[in-house]
Amino acid sequence: MGWYQKLNQYFPEEEMKKKQQLEDLVRRNTNYKKAETEQYILLYGEYEEFVFVDYVLVDKKARGLGIGSHIFEELKEKEKVIVLEVEPVVENDPDTARREQFYLGNGFKKAEDIIYYRDVGETSEELNQMEVYYWSPQGSESMEDIRNYMIIVYEDIHHFQYDDYFDRQTPDPEELVQIEQSDDSQGMEQQPRA
Repeated sequence: MGWYQKLNQYFPEEEMKKKQQLEDLVRRNTNYKKAETEQYILLYGEYEEFVFVDYVLVDKKARGLGIGSHIFEELKEKEKVIVLEVEPVVENDPDTARREQFYLGNGFKKAEDIIYYRDVGETSEELNQMEVYYWSPQGSESMEDIRNYMIIVYEDIHHFQYDDYFDRQTPDPEELVQIEQSDDSQGMEQQPRA
């Protein structure tokens, strides 16, 4: 089974890019990298100031052996901020809580003030609200910097050749990645349209 099929079997449909788009990202986008062994698959974007982890999948037989933590330790050696998207914890889905605990246990922090909608060109009009987590060699990072990193991710990765693969207008990353307004401001941002 190929790497795309493995990812597609594990990740929810609303989180998967189209096969051709993902293959083109790996082949044509110099910032986008794939690391694959028998034990794991890692797809990520690397930039001057940060690394974005798009997909990480540890084989079922290799889970619990510290491989996921080892992957992130290797990424941390780059001495760059690491950002990633995580499904929000859902009460009746223990995997979501396990994933959150994994990232927190590996030193990641939840970007509490970021409102983030995942759109990678799904045919659904629904946007997938996700949480953003980050690790910083300095220990913390401004929410404005995290937001800016995620906007770069949209422009360079999620919307890579968007018009070639999807029959709709490319959503505006500025609307998909927002900083939550404080209680005394004009009110919450509305969910963007897909």
